[in-house]
Amino acid sequence: MSATEIAKRHFSAALVDATSVGLDHDALCRSLLGLVVSKYLENRSVSDVQSELRFIADNCDPDTDFAFMRP
Repeated sequence: MSATEIAKRHFSAALVDATSVGLDHDALCRSLLGLVVSKYLENRSVSDVQSELRFIADNCDPDTDFAFMRP
């Protein structure tokens, strides 16, 4: 099982839990993102975490290729 498969399984379960208690999915995602950032900061510098988040934000459009990809 890959890290992505594990994350997807737990994320799906968290969405089901949030729905069952009437929580907004955006609120859940913000909470999970905060937990991920906190975990990153245990072993990574603030600038490294900011760089990671910036890369994800800059490349989150599913209809756009990554800048480093070739056609």
